[in-house]
This record gives sequence, structure tokens and C-alpha cells, in this order.
Amino acid sequence: MLALLLLAPSIPELLTGSTPITRLVTDPLGFAVGFGLDIGLYGTGALLIREFSIAYRRGWASILLLGAAYGIAEEGFAVHTFFERSGSPVGTFGSYGHAWGVNWLWALGLTIFHATYSIALPILLTYLWFPASKEERWLDRGLVVVVAVVYLAVVVLLALVVGHGPSPAALAFFLGVVAVLLYLAARLPREFLSVRAGPPRIGRLGLAFVGSLGFAAWFGALLLSKIPGFPAAATATVLVAVDLAALSVVLTRVGRDDLERSELSFAIGMFAILFLFDVVVEASVPGILLVSAVFAYLLYRLDRSISSRTASPTAPAPPVGPPPEPLLGAGE
Repeated sequence: MLALLLLAPSIPELLTGSTPITRLVTDPLGFAVGFGLDIGLYGTGALLIREFSIAYRRGWASILLLGAAYGIAEEGFAVHTFFERSGSPVGTFGSYGHAWGVNWLWALGLTIFHATYSIALPILLTYLWFPASKEERWLDRGLVVVVAVVYLAVVVLLALVVGHGPSPAALAFFLGVVAVLLYLAARLPREFLSVRAGPPRIGRLGLAFVGSLGFAAWFGALLLSKIPGFPAAATATVLVAVDLAALSVVLTRVGRDDLERSELSFAIGMFAILFLFDVVVEASVPGILLVSAVFAYLLYRLDRSISSRTASPTAPAPPVGPPPEPLLGAGE
């Protein structure tokens, strides 16, 4: 449980440079408060979604749908970036794809990002590290209520502090979208979007490349937003098409045999594109390369752990030729 609570905020905040790790030294109190709020938002959100999937026996489709609902709650209801017209972090997306008071392209990209990187990826890594926990409830009903109260309190607190929230029409629209996502997550069967039976039909390197496509498409959308006259609708179409293509490859090429290895390869790809982003774009953020190195080492250790528990023991070679004669006097 602690691993999930820490991974959920660390990947989208520390690894993207949104929260510089050096604040731990330069402003320890500020870092403690900020990262504590991140745990109260990301960590509790991921924990509640994971508990829902276990309690109601739902699969990855439901986790992704609930992750999308989480993304809308964070960016739309809590920090209100869906509605900012300029400045950090929306940048050009405050005008590119903006209509009726909403940054639609930003909303689409961040919803996908949070569903995959803030929710699904931390849950996947937790399962890979602790496979025995895949079907294990961590919270009883009382603790679920406590965690939910903490999550909602952080959302409300951030909404009050940030201000400039959505219009009533935008709020009603996104509340409706969240309601649809919650309904689908509760109704879809566990097997929906499950991988096929049998061995994988794609190598580890190819699967890592597929895992990198989601964030690469989002970065591509950022580049397209800077091209004068390039329509935002076309950029959104490219973004969705790339994500659907990656999902199609997973469903058709990944098999249930050696599934942990396939899951790790996909996760490595998701991280690798972030590492590249840190080196090329965010290298000036203090401590960002150190965070990348720490995550790279954790992935290496996870790879070794999976290899050690999936390796079959070496059976002794069968004897060749007739059995040996008994020792003299053995039967006397």
C-alpha cells in the first residue's frame, strides 16, 4: 500500500519536474506540505481505484476509466487547468484548442496522461513488485471511507486555493462525463480489454516502443500546437489514433504467457520516453536527472526480481545407460 501511495504522485510530479526534488533540501517544509498534498490527491485516488477493482473484480478497462475520471477531478475540479487561458502549465494549450471557456485539447491529453501515468502505471508496478497483492484487499469499509474523505478534502482545498474555476455549464458537463466513466467502470466485465491467451507475438523491445507511444503522442501534440494554422481537431485526432493503435497492439500481440515480462516491457517504454523528455526538455529542472536515474535503477531491480521468480529450476540430467551395479555386499 505504501508503495502505491508514493508511486502515484512521484511519477507525474517528480519525474516530470512539476515538483523539483531539490526542494527537499532547499525548502523542506514546502516540499513536505506540497508532496503531502500530492499523496492526499494522487496516492489516495490510486488506492481507491485499486480497491474498487479488487472489491468488484474489475479489470484494467475499469482502472483506466476510473483513472480518466481521476484526471478530470484533478485538473478540472481541483487545480482548474482545464480552464486556464495562459501561463504554467497550460502554455499554448490555453489558446490552442480552447473554446467555450475550456482547453479541450489540454483536457483530453491530461485526462489520458493521468489515467495511464498517475493511476494505471503505479498500480501495475505495485502488482509487479508484490504479485501476491493482486487479489488482496488492503482497506476495510471504514478505511475506504477515511481515504475517500481525505481525497475529497484535498480536492476541495485545492479548488478553493486555486480559484478561477469552471463556469456552471462546464462544471455540469464534466460532472456528466465523470458520471458516465464511473458507470462504465462499474458495468464493464473483468475480461474487457484482456489480452489474448497464448504466448506473446511481440518482442520486449517492440513492446517497450509501444509503451512509449502515449507520451510521445502527447509531446507531438505540443509540437503541433506551435504550427500556425494547424487545426486543434486534427491534433486531437492524431493523439487519440496513436493511443488506440498502441492499445490495439497490446490486445492483439501480447499473450497471457509470460505476462509479467510483457507488462514490465510496456512499463519500461512508458518510463523511457519520460527519461528522454527529462534529458532533452527538462534537463534544467534541478535534480530531474537524479530522479530519472533512481527510477531507472528501480526498473532494473524489478526486472531482476521478475527474472528470479519466473526462472524454472534446472532439473538434473537423466542417467545415461544401464543403472549401476549395487555395491558389493550391499544386500548381505
